[in-house]
Amino acid sequence: MFQLENLVREGIKKLTPYSSARDEFSGEAKIFLDANENSLGSPLTKWYNRYPDPHQRKLKEAISKIKGVQPQHIFLGNGSDECVDMLIRSFCEPGKDNIIINPPTYGMYEVWATIGGVETRQAKLLDHFQLDLVHLENLVDAQTKIIWICSPNNPTANTIDREDIEAVLNNFNGLVVIDEAYINFSRHKSFIQELADYPNLVVMQTFSKAWGLAGLRLGMAFASEAVIDVLNKVKPPYNINQATQELALKALEQVGQVNDMIRAIVAMREELRTSLEELPLVSKVYPSDANFLLVKVVDAKAVYDFLLQKEIVVRDRSKVALCEGCLRITVGTEKENQELIMALQQFSNR
Repeated sequence: MFQLENLVREGIKKLTPYSSARDEFSGEAKIFLDANENSLGSPLTKWYNRYPDPHQRKLKEAISKIKGVQPQHIFLGNGSDECVDMLIRSFCEPGKDNIIINPPTYGMYEVWATIGGVETRQAKLLDHFQLDLVHLENLVDAQTKIIWICSPNNPTANTIDREDIEAVLNNFNGLVVIDEAYINFSRHKSFIQELADYPNLVVMQTFSKAWGLAGLRLGMAFASEAVIDVLNKVKPPYNINQATQELALKALEQVGQVNDMIRAIVAMREELRTSLEELPLVSKVYPSDANFLLVKVVDAKAVYDFLLQKEIVVRDRSKVALCEGCLRITVGTEKENQELIMALQQFSNR
C-alpha cells in the first residue's frame, strides 16, 4: 500500500523550512519594511524591487481554472527541471535509494539523480517504444522511490499506453511521475484528472512547449496536497521570479491563441511528415504526439552536418539506444519547414 511517509527522506521530515518575510506576512499593506529590499525602486520599475510571492498564489489560481485542479495541488518550478530536482531531493536518500527511467527518454531525470547521489536504473523501452513492464517490475526493490514515465516521450514522440501506466500506478508503492511536457500536441488526455484516484501520481507539464514560453522557465507539477506540501518545504523561497509570474498570468488570458497555435503546429507536423516520407534519404518517420518528429535517415551524421552547413540545426539522436540513425526534428514555421525540405532534397541530389 502506498504510504507517503515511507517515501519522504528522514532529513526532510525533520526539516524546518526557511520562513521568508513574505511567508510571515500575508494581506494588504502600504509600507513594507520587513524584507530588506531597496525601498527606492529599481532601474526597471518600482515593482521589481520587491520579492515575488513565494507561493505564486495568483498564478496558481489562474492555472487551476484552466487545468481543473485546485491550487493546493500545484507546484511551480523554475522550469520542469526544478520540479525534477525537488522530487529527487525530497524523496530519495543519497547513497541508498534509486529511481527507474525508461530510455530512450529525457536525460535530466538521470542527471539530477546523479547530482543527488541517487542510483538510476534503466528499463529500456521495447522496440515499439512502449514500457517493458516485466523488466520494470524486476528492477523495483524496497529502495525504489520514483518511476519516471515521459508521455509523449522525448525523443521518440509517442504516447505511452495508458493501460501500462495504470498498471504501474496500481502496483508500485512509490511515486510515479508522468512527464507530460508535450501533452498539448497529443490526441490523448492528460493524467491530471486521475490525481484523486492515485495518491502516488505526480504529473508534470510546462509552459515551454505549447505555451511558447521556454524563455521564462516555468514548469508545473500536479500531485496530492501531501506531496505538494513536501515540495514547498524543500524549494527555494522565491523560486519563481516576479517577471515570470506577471508574464505567465498575461499568457493565461490568451488560451484561445494558444489553442490556435497548437492546431497549427499539429497541422504543420503532419505536412512535414508527408514531405519527409517522400524523400529518398528518409527510411522512416515515426508517429508523433509531440511538436517534433523522430526521423530515420541514411547516414544521420552526414545529413546533420549538411544541414548545419545550411544553417539549419536539428538534433542528432543516432547514438541513442533504439534511435540509431535518427534525427529529431522540431516542427518549425511553415517557411522553416520548407527550407528544411529543400535542404534535404539538395542532400539527396548531390
